[in-house]
Amino acid sequence: MPPLVKLMLIRLGLGLLTLLLVTLVVFAATQALPGDAAKAILGKDSANVARYEALRKELGLNRPVVTQYTSWLSGVVRGNFGNSLVGGGAKVTTLLRSRIVNSATLVLLAALISIPISIFIGALSAIWRDSRFDNVVNLANLSLAALPEFVIGIALVLLFATAVFKWLPSVSNIDSLSPLGSQMLLFVLPVATLVLAVIPYVSRMLRASTVEVLESEYVMMARLKGLSESRVLWHHALPNAIVPTIQVIAINIAWLAGGIVTVEYLFGFPGIGSALVDAVANRDMPVVQALCLLIAAVYVVLNLIADILTILISPRLRTGLR
Repeated sequence: MPPLVKLMLIRLGLGLLTLLLVTLVVFAATQALPGDAAKAILGKDSANVARYEALRKELGLNRPVVTQYTSWLSGVVRGNFGNSLVGGGAKVTTLLRSRIVNSATLVLLAALISIPISIFIGALSAIWRDSRFDNVVNLANLSLAALPEFVIGIALVLLFATAVFKWLPSVSNIDSLSPLGSQMLLFVLPVATLVLAVIPYVSRMLRASTVEVLESEYVMMARLKGLSESRVLWHHALPNAIVPTIQVIAINIAWLAGGIVTVEYLFGFPGIGSALVDAVANRDMPVVQALCLLIAAVYVVLNLIADILTILISPRLRTGLR
């Protein structure tokens, strides 16, 4: 078996083990939440003990915890996350399909915009180190990194949607019945918020690794051969400098998938973040469990892809597998 395939299988096995542990943690955490779906559904009528117990039995909440977990886990393995407890009994996958598409589109747009800009800014900051441009970029990165995303979002709303300019809608209430292509204007402010939250981390990491590579011996040799500075940067330095940045990119994309709860709530965006908030408020445990497991799976998959790309791009790691 080729070493790279063996490594991929090992990492895949560790990823599946991580997801199994996540299912235990998620299920235990949801069981520890105060109240249950029966109380959330009945509201004030939950004082009626007979009705409350009947509803608990109907929802399967009176079964032993171990039985509930094994039943849920067997359904997850088959791709069945159960039925919503407060969504009219609809399947969880049916309820979340449109929200997953919305959030995936939001994350994809933010990643496609932020990563190239971060690489470009980081590379220029490294090659123009200690210049006025580098100082301004460092100050802007530190300022943005210090601000929570909801502060950035509020500032963008005040600037472009309400107080100063009224160019963009302040609420991104996507209609699932209409094509997403005709609603791209609603994505502008949420995407801009996520982009400004991601750029500081990726660009600073790339700048640091590029500065280190530019001082290496093989880059000095390329310069002594008379190669132009742009060719030295883009063909010799950047391919090696981007290797440690891949992990940072993967972590930030995973954060985009799991950390957009605040951004979606701020802009009224109907994605998985707002769905998670609503599910926790309604004690809709199957939805909470499905969303938490989905976010964990995104982290595992992106880290696996980042590891494989790091090995494929880095000659030293590729050689070490032989």
